[in-house]
Amino acid sequence: MNNLADVLLMFACYTYILSMILVSSKMDTFLPVSRKVSRKFLHAMIGNLPFVIPFFSSGVYPVLVAAPFILVTFAVSPYSPYVDSLSRLKGLAEITEEGHHLGLILYAISYTVLALFFASRPYVIAAGILPMAYGDSLASIVGEKWGRRRYKLLANKSLEGSTAMFFGSLLSLLIGMLFFSQVSVFSFVDGILPTLGAAAAATLVEVLSPLGFDNLTVPTLGALAFLILYGSA
Repeated sequence: MNNLADVLLMFACYTYILSMILVSSKMDTFLPVSRKVSRKFLHAMIGNLPFVIPFFSSGVYPVLVAAPFILVTFAVSPYSPYVDSLSRLKGLAEITEEGHHLGLILYAISYTVLALFFASRPYVIAAGILPMAYGDSLASIVGEKWGRRRYKLLANKSLEGSTAMFFGSLLSLLIGMLFFSQVSVFSFVDGILPTLGAAAAATLVEVLSPLGFDNLTVPTLGALAFLILYGSA
């Protein structure tokens, strides 16, 4: 019975992901938003998937939710040898094309790797994914629209965008950790300092990452910072 429930939940996740891809690909046709906002909407919505993990009875299913989308996002990228796939998955291809070509691929890889190692501790996965989903999305939008104080280390950034990255990461993580404290063996109080550390680490890594590679570095090092601090809490 558990296996059937897991399979149904896994396919519900697939349906959710594909629905978000469809909505984001058409968003600019019914709302006055740019393709960039549509792309960041997709990032944020995919970032909600860690909230489902506690309801799986086996850690293999979160991996199976994420792993196929490594192949899907690669298939619709400019690096794919399968040109026909670009026309078959036009919505996702357009979002990938207008963003950093490797961005969605690295995002899927990040989630898959975190799910592989931390499915039994979904709050660790969330510590990596939520800053990328909400912090980075907010940083990109705020930085482009209101960024005035510019600086450059490895990529052009703004103080306003980096500030939005930190507070977007922190707020989404606090909400996430409150959720996990209710559905899993996790102490919200003990998680406050690790949450601050993960938000700070994600912000620093985002500043230092070359364009597109923050989809890999932010989730990985955000989760690592949380794991180190929570382990010593």
